[in-house]
Formats: sequence, structure tokens, C-alpha cells
Amino acid sequence: MNDSRSRTDDKNPVHPRVGATMDDRFLEHKTGHAHPEHPRRLAEIHRMIEREFKNRLILVRPEPATVEQVETVHTPGHVRAILKTAEQRMSSMSPDTQVSARTYMAAWLAAGACVQGVDLLLNDAVDAFFALVRPPGHHALADRAGGFCIFNNIAIAARYAMKSFGLDRILVIDWDIHHGNGINDLFYNERRLYYYSTHDILLYPYSGLAGDVGDGPGRGYTMNIPIPRDMTDDDMVYLYNQTLLPVLSGYRPQLIMVAAGFDAHADDPIGKCGFTENIYARIIRLVMDFFVREGKPMPPLFLALEGGYEPRALTASVRTVLMTLIGNGIFPKPPDSADAPVMDRIREIGSIHTPYGII
Repeated sequence: MNDSRSRTDDKNPVHPRVGATMDDRFLEHKTGHAHPEHPRRLAEIHRMIEREFKNRLILVRPEPATVEQVETVHTPGHVRAILKTAEQRMSSMSPDTQVSARTYMAAWLAAGACVQGVDLLLNDAVDAFFALVRPPGHHALADRAGGFCIFNNIAIAARYAMKSFGLDRILVIDWDIHHGNGINDLFYNERRLYYYSTHDILLYPYSGLAGDVGDGPGRGYTMNIPIPRDMTDDDMVYLYNQTLLPVLSGYRPQLIMVAAGFDAHADDPIGKCGFTENIYARIIRLVMDFFVREGKPMPPLFLALEGGYEPRALTASVRTVLMTLIGNGIFPKPPDSADAPVMDRIREIGSIHTPYGII
């Protein structure tokens, strides 16, 4: 965020400019009545924004990504396969990824909304941007869909930032409870994108071992942290304080992107975790406060919706993040320590090697 706009004083209270995508065309992606990634997830978020944030956010109507933008990440064959789904009322891209005749448009809009958000951020039109999109993206690989994901929305937007703005230090924070194997694999050999993920390794896609730290020029620029299921909010904030803040200090990101999945909430039917909706806002606050303490401008902050499958818990979680972004979120400071047994089990994953030393 621009340093001059992120400060507030008694005489001139100023709040950051926060943009968000809101479009009913995302609801046209139909997955079947029993599928967890259903339109109600986003419809309830839309109603919450209408009630509480309509005049407090810069709402943006997305445009579809271009073929060129999508093919910076995905193969032409994958793009053709997605377009072909328009010929059938319902079909499957993978055993868990059902699509309908209008899914292709929602997928192109989701990727386009993320490109649009990055464009607005890097042209200084907003300070933070939340792409409230579906289908999600962080599991999508170059040549196939999976894990409810069609196109890898964040990867496409990151490539756009690299190509159009020359960025070479992009940090992706993935707090979805499922490992973002798509982002992980697409940038595993690069240092222009640092991928940081906390996840449950016993859940799909069963990847993201602590020893998976990148390869070749990208070695040390991936940090995967498997977490136990009985962590509390304080445990998680302590973990991020100990492992993410050194990355912020050493990597000095020009853009921070968040794979914002909310399926670690205690009420989520898939995540099997116990966090409250406040954990996500507390992580955002931790990052924002780091730059305040350092006396440095906050880099542009981009978030894209990923998982979260209980509509009320998802909506509550998104609300706390939006409140924090616009400057109204109040949360306790990071704990000096956390539950010892939980943290001991995290430490058992071994030393985490980064270009900035061992954490």
C-alpha cells in the first residue's frame, strides 16, 4: 500500500483504497447440487458486501483474460479442453472437478479478474484488491484441471505482473488448508516467485512436504509447512510470525499475492481444522504491521478466493479480511509463544531452509 495513504492521523483520517470483484456471472459455473464448490458460496459473500461494504469498496466488473494471458501458464490443449466443455450441459474435467456449459466463461472471468486486480494495483489505482471469484485456481496444473480448479488464476496474474511490469520478486502466501500444488509446481524452478504455503498434508492433493523447497535456480524459494490439525489461532499466528516475517524481510517482495482459501475454519465440512474466522485477518494484520515497524511502504496486496465450503463460515472469514483491509479490523498482537506440544510437532518437520538462512 502507498505509504502516504496507509497512515492515519487525527486531522486527516485516510483509509486504504480497497478494490474487489463482484459479478453474478461467476454463479453460472454449476457443479451439481451435492458438490462442495457450489454457487451459494459466492452468492452469500455478495449479499454480505451489499449489506456492509458496497460504498466502502471499489467494486470492479471483470473482463475475461485473453488467450495469450492464459497460455503463459496453460497449454493450448488445456485451453481447448476448457472451451469444449461449452458443448455439454454437464461434464467432468477430473473426478472431483465437475463443470457446466457456462463454466468456461466463469473460468475466463476468474483469470481475467485476477489480471485486472494486479493491473489496478501496479498502476496505483488501488492499494489492495480482493478477487472474489470462482472457480478457484491453485490446484490447476499447466495441462489439466483438478481440485475444483480450472485455470490457475494467481499463476496467470503473476505471469502478467512479470511480463507487463517487470516484477521479479512476487510473494504468494497460500493459507488454504489444501496445498496449492499448481502454484508450487509452476514456479518450482524459479526465484521470481516465492511460494509460501501452510497446509494439511493428509488432505488433497497430499503434497507439499517440508523438504520440497524448490529446485535449480528456485531452490530455497518455496516454503511448504505441513501443519497439525489441532492448532489454535494463536498457534498459527505464532507460526507465521516465526516463518513468514523473515521471508518478508529477506525477499523484499514487490507484490504480495494471497491464495485466500478459508477451508481451515472450524465449521468447514472439508478442512478438518479448528480455526476461527479471525485467523485470516490476523495474518493480514501481521503482514501489514511488519511494514509499519520496518518503516517501509506496504507492497501492493492482492487476494484471490480459493477454498471455503461452508457459506456462513466463508462469508464471516471474508468479512474479517475486508474489515482489516479497510482499516477497521482490531486483533490482538501476535503471541510471544504458542501451545508448546503443537509447536514442537511443527518443529519436527525439520529445519526450513531459505535464501535468508535457516528458520
